[in-house]
Amino acid sequence: MNQNTKKILKSVIAVALIFIALILIFSSFSSLEPQSKQMTLNDLATQISAGNVTNIVVQNNTITATLKDGSTATATKEPETGLIETLKNYGVTPDALAKVPFQIKEQSGFEFWMSLLLPTLIPVILIGVFFWLTFRQAKQGATQAFSFGKSNIKLFGAFKDRVTFADVAGLKEAKQELLEVVDFLRNPKKYLDLGAKIPRGVLLLGMPGTGKTLLARAVAGEAEVPFFHISASEFVEMFVGVGASRTRDAFATAKRAAPSILFIDEIDAIGRERGAGVGGGHDEREQTLNQILVEMDGFDKEAQVIVLAATNRPDILDPALLRPGRFDRRVVLDLPDINDREAILKIHSRNKPLAAAVDFRQIAVRTPGFSGAELENLVNEAAILAARNGQKEILQDDLYQSIEKVMLGPERRSRALSKHEREVTAYHEAGHALVIASVKHADPVHKISIIARGQAGGYTLKLPLEDTHLRTRKEFIADLAVAFGGYATEEIVFKDLTTGASNDLSVASDIARKMVVRYGMSEKMGPITFGKTQELVFLGKEISTEKNYSESTAVEIDHEVEHFVRRAYDTAKKVIQKNRKALDFIADTLLKKETIEKNEFDAIIKKFAIKPIEA
Repeated sequence: MNQNTKKILKSVIAVALIFIALILIFSSFSSLEPQSKQMTLNDLATQISAGNVTNIVVQNNTITATLKDGSTATATKEPETGLIETLKNYGVTPDALAKVPFQIKEQSGFEFWMSLLLPTLIPVILIGVFFWLTFRQAKQGATQAFSFGKSNIKLFGAFKDRVTFADVAGLKEAKQELLEVVDFLRNPKKYLDLGAKIPRGVLLLGMPGTGKTLLARAVAGEAEVPFFHISASEFVEMFVGVGASRTRDAFATAKRAAPSILFIDEIDAIGRERGAGVGGGHDEREQTLNQILVEMDGFDKEAQVIVLAATNRPDILDPALLRPGRFDRRVVLDLPDINDREAILKIHSRNKPLAAAVDFRQIAVRTPGFSGAELENLVNEAAILAARNGQKEILQDDLYQSIEKVMLGPERRSRALSKHEREVTAYHEAGHALVIASVKHADPVHKISIIARGQAGGYTLKLPLEDTHLRTRKEFIADLAVAFGGYATEEIVFKDLTTGASNDLSVASDIARKMVVRYGMSEKMGPITFGKTQELVFLGKEISTEKNYSESTAVEIDHEVEHFVRRAYDTAKKVIQKNRKALDFIADTLLKKETIEKNEFDAIIKKFAIKPIEA
């Protein structure tokens, strides 16, 4: 059943429901009228002769008699025959008739015509409603057929839900870059008088959740101009030429409202490099991209329209889109540092009741690598948790738990583990924590838990002391040793291995291979990278790696990767064997309390005088 058939069926059902409703209404009105008993003319004549009738009303051929007991009765006389004559024929004397008052009631013109027309009008009206609904649906379908070329552009007013730079925490350099755009939209004459050309296109680059859309809206809010928003994927349709038509319509709409901002979100959906499909490219997408290029070239010098676009894949954009005169200004949005994270948390908690002891600095310390969207989600999850517990305020512990929920998933306390599995999990996580505390250049432990979260049966949370953007060779080697902490513990304590270490082994193998083939951190292989990644742009992801080295080199790479892995495993094993008493104590504590926080863990390793070694 197609869409039009469904709409027609809905119309038929609607008409049927209206018809039933009218019947019920007329029935209710008729039921409200006082009911009169029926009688024959013989009975009426008998009642008149007996003096039981107090009043008679005659309307057309219907006789309504009111009896002494207050009840009414109706009778029907012969048409074209007088009532007096009829009653005399039934033996009623003139004296008896004289005692009864008679009233002749004439039918109004409205009632007469309605009695004639209603039986005809009601079916006609119902049929008319049916055809009206049907033609309206058909008209809407025809209108949609001719509106494919219209862009589904959304307007956010300058004063409705206004966002300014004050609502965007951090991103100081990005804001500074965009202040020129704001100033141009506010004072275009200052630039035009000097012959300056403000950049027509500004490309916002950043990882998902870093605030690209929010910053674009903040530019419009600061400049107090209309903000038009559209997703790049909305340009492309299954019909050829629709994308180009929608592009023209979107740019024309923004020009009519100038000065204004046109924001194209996820521009990589149509801005990918042309001709990369090797015969399988989307022709319609390329036509849409060509139209965007033409529209940006067609801006007049005085046209006060700025095109902002956002993407997290600048590497796959077509070079023509990035040339001067188009998206030649690129603003990079980084992940927030610790100060920015603290400011973002404060912004997203403005309208939420917080306990006096809440310290956002501590939350910011525990959330390195979190984007602005993840921090907003963190605060929201804390509010949900507080409401679930019946609290009136959000506590610091709610925020801590929300960090782990965002990172790993919700707690799964209902996950049933046998006594042996629980013991293995406790020793596994204790092994990770002990290796972290025992090797140099490893990030400190913040929490250990054997409560299942998401897919993890337990976890050891380690966080850096400060935000870093570079990783050293020594840090990678320490991470490798930490990854083998659980594996080595299972082998030493239980003389057996479980599948719980599979993810650790995968992470360790990936780190070791990247150290050799990508980062040039192998002393034996030297400062050189191996392999060239090839990417089909229309797929948008890495699909193969070109092997630009010999088979003998491949063997050496494998040996060097194995060397790093073996070295890390030996380090972890050495730590576990040397600190077996500390391992047992940490595992026993986990089995009793399920969770160990940073302060308690620091006290334990201090008690056993554990000193870091070189991994």
